Amino acid sequence: TWPIGLTVLTALLVAGYQFSFFAAVSATGVAVGTMVAIGSAPVFSGLLDCLQGQIPDKRWLGATLLAIIGSAMMLFSGGGGTVSLPGIFLALGAGLCYALYTLTLKHLLKAHPPQAVMAVVFSLGALLMTPLLLGTNLSWVITAKGALVVLHLGLLATALAYFLYAKGLQTTQASTVVSLSLAEPLTAALLGLFFLGETLSILALAGMGVLLGGLILLSLPVRTQ
Repeated sequence: TWPIGLTVLTALLVAGYQFSFFAAVSATGVAVGTMVAIGSAPVFSGLLDCLQGQIPDKRWLGATLLAIIGSAMMLFSGGGGTVSLPGIFLALGAGLCYALYTLTLKHLLKAHPPQAVMAVVFSLGALLMTPLLLGTNLSWVITAKGALVVLHLGLLATALAYFLYAKGLQTTQASTVVSLSLAEPLTAALLGLFFLGETLSILALAGMGVLLGGLILLSLPVRTQ
């Protein structure tokens, strides 16, 4: 009962996102690459919703704008980073893949449970990327630290995170889900502040407040007359 074409397309988009994102980070740095990829995804998602006749409301527009501005304030408070034009285009490609696979995932979730959808799509995406391992030194995987990194990325950062993502996507509009994912740079900043001993400038703290305000606005229930 699986729609083969849509499933393969979603797996291709997942693989495309991973490749484009990490290539962008390599080319233009973590801060700039992450901000462009994650910040552009809500814009692409809103445009895709418009193409389907689902016009995002003014609250989504305002909240997403606040979240992007807050993220940009956090980015530039740290001095930005090395800006590479190819890296920027790769990051934009990652943002587009993210928005597209959120849309296709939502269609798959109409007929299948989240854990099944994520298992199938990410397993296929992993298979598509397997040729990239050829000639790569993987000796670090069998070390204690390497194994812990792999388990963390596999179990927490991917399996648990995307299961929760898919559960939320079942009952929430795609553009809203993608905009809420802008909580990622906020979470990263807080982890750095509390666990890594990093310090934040006034501009970064203000950006965190603006970003948090946008996410809260987006999360509030819609009042009906």
